[in-house]
Amino acid sequence: MNAEKQDIPAGTEPASDKKAARRNRSGGPGAVKVGLIVIVLAALVLAGLGLWWSMQPHKFDVAENAKDILGELGQDADAKSAPPGTATVAAAVQVAQTLLDKPGGYLQNDMTPPGILMDNMPSWEYGVLTELRDSVRALRNDFSRSQTQSIENEELKQADSEFNFDSEAWVLPSAENEYRQGVEALKEYLSELAGGRDPNARFFARADNLAAYLAVVEKRLGSYGQRLAASVGDAELTAALGGGQPVPVMDRTPWNEIDDVFYEARGYSWALLHMLKALALDFGGVLQDKNAEVSMQQVIRDLEQATVRKWSPIVLNGHGFGTLANHSLVLASYMARANAAVLDLRALLQRG
Repeated sequence: MNAEKQDIPAGTEPASDKKAARRNRSGGPGAVKVGLIVIVLAALVLAGLGLWWSMQPHKFDVAENAKDILGELGQDADAKSAPPGTATVAAAVQVAQTLLDKPGGYLQNDMTPPGILMDNMPSWEYGVLTELRDSVRALRNDFSRSQTQSIENEELKQADSEFNFDSEAWVLPSAENEYRQGVEALKEYLSELAGGRDPNARFFARADNLAAYLAVVEKRLGSYGQRLAASVGDAELTAALGGGQPVPVMDRTPWNEIDDVFYEARGYSWALLHMLKALALDFGGVLQDKNAEVSMQQVIRDLEQATVRKWSPIVLNGHGFGTLANHSLVLASYMARANAAVLDLRALLQRG
């Protein structure tokens, strides 16, 4: 005999059927697991990109760099036989291109992850940009002009304007677009300088021009040294790193800004190292006449040490002879030594 089918009142379905219905509506536990896996993988990818993009770019040989860039511009002259200023302008071009084309590109104005979540590399970029602006300004106002009444070079005028564009602008126009125009202006000046086509494209390797540039470098190195020393908030230590001169008492740097100051100083040191190496080539005769070659090499050696690879994944901020190192004070000591050598170098250049 067939079993009779019993009617089940509405709303009284078995519990197992209700759970199955809920799983069907939500996609089940499998969908939750897939979502978590996707989130974890995305976080790992972003973290990996962030670590890769945070690595300091490799240093480059300024003489070989000048030769390569001259070749790109259709100039066959070697850096040593090219007119004075070739190595310096080519170094400025390569520093700017590194800023724009390193892994991750230019990050300071990024509005998407992982760039928007990073602060170390953007701080490094700002340090590089600070030195690049100083160098281009010196090219425009000092190195390319024979005297105060001389006409400034139009390409250098444009480059100076482009590199002083807002570093955080990201649309219409973006900082990258403006800086690339500055690079093209520098290349145009370099081409005219190496080819001798334009009488207004000149480079005057004089002691007073180099001394004027070094006066700006002194101030930058001194400022960075004080800001780095403020990581521990010790007035006596700050004065010692300032060469023993009386300095304003600085408040201790907040813990969340210590790494920003450190990487900005590292970026400035990295760019300055290449510019001074190039200037040592272009001003070789001047340095020899003033017996200033040793002082220039001392500055370069200290900056080399200031830019060596940092193996610790974070910027440590120990104090005294404690368990942890203090990366800010180590960098400040090298920058203070470089600053002292710059003072000696400028004094030699200003002597008759």
